[in-house]
Amino acid sequence: MKVLIAVTHLLGSGHLARALTLARAFKGSGHSVIVVSGGMPVPQLDSGDIALWQLPPLRSDGVDFTTLLDAEGRVADATVTAARQTALLEALHSTQPDVVITELFPFGRRILQAEFTALLEAAQALPRRPIIAASIRDILAPPSKPAKAALADRLVDQFYDMVLVHADCDVTPLELSWPVSPMLADKLRYTGFVAPPAPVPHPQAIGTGEVIVSAGGGNVGENLFVSALAAARAMPEQPWRILIGGSDAAARSAALSKDAPANATVEPARPDFRQMLHNAAASVSMCGYNTALDLLQTGCPAVLVPFDAGQEVEQGLRADALAKLYGITVLRNADLGTQSLIAALRDIRRAPRRAALRDGFDGAARTVAVVTELSLARP
Repeated sequence: MKVLIAVTHLLGSGHLARALTLARAFKGSGHSVIVVSGGMPVPQLDSGDIALWQLPPLRSDGVDFTTLLDAEGRVADATVTAARQTALLEALHSTQPDVVITELFPFGRRILQAEFTALLEAAQALPRRPIIAASIRDILAPPSKPAKAALADRLVDQFYDMVLVHADCDVTPLELSWPVSPMLADKLRYTGFVAPPAPVPHPQAIGTGEVIVSAGGGNVGENLFVSALAAARAMPEQPWRILIGGSDAAARSAALSKDAPANATVEPARPDFRQMLHNAAASVSMCGYNTALDLLQTGCPAVLVPFDAGQEVEQGLRADALAKLYGITVLRNADLGTQSLIAALRDIRRAPRRAALRDGFDGAARTVAVVTELSLARP
């Protein structure tokens, strides 16, 4: 099959990371795949031999997802949006895919509705209509208005063959965060969690014994980093490593390094982050989908500080579910401070270390199987 995956990450990098994991699974099964990315480039994500078609990039203005900025930080105008739509449709027509997957849309990215709808309409008009699927994570941002759920339902009913839910329905059914209508329920296909193969311990033992602090791939986490540096000063015997994400990671790292104590390393986010978790003393992080799976696959003790700016609740729901496990605790941003972070670290390090989990992370392979099954059933 020829597969086209359309994804736009606006703040962090998790959406693109998950799309690339799906792409590798399709390619590894002998299919041709292209990922059309509309977010900012993410240096720490290695696309490898996956064909990556970059649209004129956009990002959100912080947690304001109603305002989109271009690569230079200017408010995106009609010229940028028109160029994106043209490039997206060019990718579709040049690929002539058998499968089109939209990541998150129509359950999010409503501000990009025009370009996604143009893609869906053009896909339906191809000489051979491709299978059309939506790809969503375990927990969505609940719709703030009934009209948002109604719009998603209308688009799913009009365009989509299936909605791929990358979760375990017994652990995080979609109903936890989204109203599921009878029509939508008929199109849901649970794949299990989508994660890359479990990381091996770091070959150079980087991260061993350290508290590793991270906030994903976006321009967020300043309060977390400041609190971590203060805690590091109060724990001079403990080595710390603070990983900064976002498009200006180098500049932010340099600025924070000026006030960092000798036991704290501050640097941009690294591609070997997952390997470092194996032998780390602990992780202090937000609780995005990919980070949560990294922690489960490595068994690393963790203090979770879920992202909650702009009334976001997704990470809080996920963090509360994970906190039922040994060695994981949740610290809300409102309670984050030097002493509360130190206390949380001491609590998780007293708990038995969890074994790294190996089962339940084959959602990418299951996605390929589900799509292939539908493809083979078509006339």
